[in-house]
Amino acid sequence: MATRNILKDGDKGLGKNSRVVSDFNKRLHILLDDMRETLIEANGLGLAAPQVGVLRRVALVVDTNIESEFIDEQIVELVNPEIIQSDGEQTGSEGCLSLPGLYGIVTRPNTVTVKAQDRNGNTFEIVGNELTARAVCHEIDHLDGIVFTSIAERLLTEEELAELAANKEQNEISEEDEGNLE
Repeated sequence: MATRNILKDGDKGLGKNSRVVSDFNKRLHILLDDMRETLIEANGLGLAAPQVGVLRRVALVVDTNIESEFIDEQIVELVNPEIIQSDGEQTGSEGCLSLPGLYGIVTRPNTVTVKAQDRNGNTFEIVGNELTARAVCHEIDHLDGIVFTSIAERLLTEEELAELAANKEQNEISEEDEGNLE
């Protein structure tokens, strides 16, 4: 396994459509393993093959509904993913490993059902809710050459980002206090 370079904004590969995977071979397995290592190292919620320079319909998503202390156990491999059902709506901040430091307000479905294949070509379905649904939609957009900034209602200012960070830190402190009460 190896860590791959994540393409950054402005790279032409990020705006291209990915091709369907038809060969479930060792090359695909190496790509998936490398993407897993890259995603973990980057501390992200998802990574699509175009972000590492491979125009194939392959993505990894961290399923936040899977309870585990190990991020590796929460990563779901999606080959040839397709959203077959969506429900509800959520609007919130979103970022991207290919656009470090840039965040925007994006509206996504609150729940999505995705049909995909695993690394061996077996078909399965996964239901993603809330943050997982957002991540799945974001990564499938990458496979279609769409970067979140092109669908964002607006980008967040540095002041708004600082406020979000402060609120997150305060929430983490509150959760620690609650944990100490138990």
